Amino acid sequence: GFGMAAGGDHGGPDSYRSPLASRYASPEMCFVFSDRYKFRTWRLLWLWLAEAEQTLGLPITDEQIQEMESNLDNIDFKMAAEEEKQLRHDVMAHVHTFGHCCPKAAGIIHLGATSCYVGDNTDLIILRNALDLLLPKLARVISRLANFAKERADLPTLGFTHFQPAQLTTVGKRCCLWIQDLCIDLENLKRVRDDLRFRGVKGTTGTQASFLQLFEGDDQKVEQLDKMVTEKAGFKRRFIITGQTYTRKVDIEVLSVLASLGASVHKICTDIRLLANLKEMEEPFEKQQIGSSAMPYKRNPMRSERCCSLARHLMTLVMNPLQTASVQWFERTLDDSANRRICLAEAFLTADTILNTLQNISEGLVVYPKVIERHIRQELPFMATENIIMAMVKAGGSRQDCHERIRVLSQQAAAVVKQEGGDNDLIERIKADAYFSPIHSHLDHLLDPSSFTGRASQQVQRFLEEEVFPLLKPYEKVMKVKAELCL
Repeated sequence: GFGMAAGGDHGGPDSYRSPLASRYASPEMCFVFSDRYKFRTWRLLWLWLAEAEQTLGLPITDEQIQEMESNLDNIDFKMAAEEEKQLRHDVMAHVHTFGHCCPKAAGIIHLGATSCYVGDNTDLIILRNALDLLLPKLARVISRLANFAKERADLPTLGFTHFQPAQLTTVGKRCCLWIQDLCIDLENLKRVRDDLRFRGVKGTTGTQASFLQLFEGDDQKVEQLDKMVTEKAGFKRRFIITGQTYTRKVDIEVLSVLASLGASVHKICTDIRLLANLKEMEEPFEKQQIGSSAMPYKRNPMRSERCCSLARHLMTLVMNPLQTASVQWFERTLDDSANRRICLAEAFLTADTILNTLQNISEGLVVYPKVIERHIRQELPFMATENIIMAMVKAGGSRQDCHERIRVLSQQAAAVVKQEGGDNDLIERIKADAYFSPIHSHLDHLLDPSSFTGRASQQVQRFLEEEVFPLLKPYEKVMKVKAELCL
């Protein structure tokens, strides 16, 4: 009995909308992948092409250029949609739509170009600008976590291997494990952004034959045309070799880096979720936030869970460009188009969401030192046994005798913990055993948690000063921006 949405009504509550756009991603990232941004960039590319062709001697007038320039934002989306329904060709639909509002320039729009001139070059501009949005967001996450690590560089905590208690580390040192992965991601994002090359002005199969004909065989003018449009688009380099499209290996490179970022965020947020279960650390929890509709006491780590959920999606998206690149026959096939419309946008909107969310988490992480201390007390007696043995040997005892006595006492203490649910009383047992009387006065020193964290504190300080803070320097001006969650 539900009414169906009218055909083409894709914006209302009666039609599906991607949650990435409607719930999660930032307005600025959604805009970069919007129709308005895309088709205005198409028009810019047509303008740049016409300007360069005019400069190089083609009969294009200033009036035509001015007409195109004044109508860059005058996009009749309804007309373009109707044209595409008839023509079944999105680029020609927009050529006609642009020509409709630029009647004097209509005859020179798209002159010598193929669809990929606007399609692929726009995609490269969007990839570059989307990476430019992600880079400062990732830098801010690293900065927030670096401040957190610096403040807690000396705070001992249980290390875990196999999620079983291991030797102590510090809260700050553990955070540096997260930061190090994100620093690698930041460097990779910057590298892939700087490695982007413009497709440029190449023609239908990449040979530039149509432009060579336009310029009557003048090879130098074709080369200049390619260079001029590349510079107008803000790129330092362009491909020399293309088919009809830029190589789809570029999409693999970009989405591989984003997938790797997804893996980093998933690991970090999984650690936070596990620490929340241990009650050692929590993500921010708002005053009126509800953790469970049934259990009012719950404080679920929903932000970290959201990051993990979306990070899994991000990691899978790289399979699309991998498969697409592998099936591009000869100079190109069109089975890349529909797939790329979805996976490129989704990858960036997803990465944007998890970085916004992780920044929000990192700006409000709460640590519970007393809980951490209690967990240390439960495990430290076992970890201290080697130090106790060494101290007894120095006091004149036998290493083998001491080892055997501690083994027996340790098993008794473990039975209390595991079978009776009691506290670890190994130290009390050692204090009650006259054999260990030579070191009874040294036990407090031997059990000082800070003596079990090795060089963790120094490692944190050196890592932040030598690797992290220099890496963040180019982003200093945007560091104060706070994270805002859409929902």
